[in-house]
Amino acid sequence: MLRTNQLFLNYIEDLYEKQEPKEAIVIRSFSKGERLFTQDENPSKILLIKEGITKCFFLEENGKEYIVEFLGKGEILGEIELIRNIPCLCSIEAVTNGSVYSVAIPYFRSLIKNDLSLNNHLLDVFAERIVNTSKRASYQQLYAAEHTLNQLLELQAQQKIEISKEDIAAYLGITVRSLNRALKKLGK
Repeated sequence: MLRTNQLFLNYIEDLYEKQEPKEAIVIRSFSKGERLFTQDENPSKILLIKEGITKCFFLEENGKEYIVEFLGKGEILGEIELIRNIPCLCSIEAVTNGSVYSVAIPYFRSLIKNDLSLNNHLLDVFAERIVNTSKRASYQQLYAAEHTLNQLLELQAQQKIEISKEDIAAYLGITVRSLNRALKKLGK
């Protein structure tokens, strides 16, 4: 539902404090609704969320969004594209105000070559994504949209954020009309 990675955040915070040169990692703020990455464009930095919540989504050929995940602190963005040397697989947009550690690509490349700790964090991230994708796919087949909708509504309450009906529908893979029926069924 909301992915976070405190260990990776601790790692990058430590790296930020010790970095040489000092401009290799900078802290950058973002505003709700701001696009951090755009599908099919080349990333210019690697980002790691310091605080705030973003949505990771695909824009389908028919113009519809499909939200893959909501990402919070400690989640890394743009690393797959750098490693594979490809444009952004999806778009990342801010759901709340927040900030990121913005890592220069040459510096990140040197870390991949020389820092075993970074590589272990990346392996852990990739394995976690595979597990989460598999769980979500099976979960969506086993349970009605109402069950996941309840979880999203709980997430909103816990994080004190507002997720639009369009985003909720895009995450559930349903239309807003179907979402309204599900909300009515749940008495919301």
